[in-house]
Amino acid sequence: MHDSLPTLYFLDDLAVGQRFNSATYELTEDKLIAFASEYDPQPFHLDKAAAEATLFKGLAASGWHTAAITMKLLNAGGAPLAGGIIGAGGQVEWPRPTRPGDVLRVVSEVMEIIPSRSKPQQGIAVMRCETRNQNDEVLQILTAKLIVPRRPQ
Repeated sequence: MHDSLPTLYFLDDLAVGQRFNSATYELTEDKLIAFASEYDPQPFHLDKAAAEATLFKGLAASGWHTAAITMKLLNAGGAPLAGGIIGAGGQVEWPRPTRPGDVLRVVSEVMEIIPSRSKPQQGIAVMRCETRNQNDEVLQILTAKLIVPRRPQ
């Protein structure tokens, strides 16, 4: 018996308004501090007491850590695109901080589908990917232009 493989979507399979939901990921304080120590060593990411005196009013994850977790969740089935998650550009917003103990998940929606004129074997899917916590609060909005292959003929 074989495990069934997840359905992978080619550009031709996508529709505007189509939604995908990822699995979840719990961000521990230790993981938050370890990432910040390596990649974004600012006091509000590293030290509880120092973080209290900032606009965050407590320990907050680096936005880049939230973005990295988002990518992990998208790759693990949150955006099951044929060919992988290949970015061609995008915009990221962080409307509220990610905190230790947050359980993150990504809700993605296809916003636009743009077949390529110069490369007929592929196109662009514009997706809005909201990273939400356990309270359904939006912590990050990634609007990504993703290169997606067309279904082989």
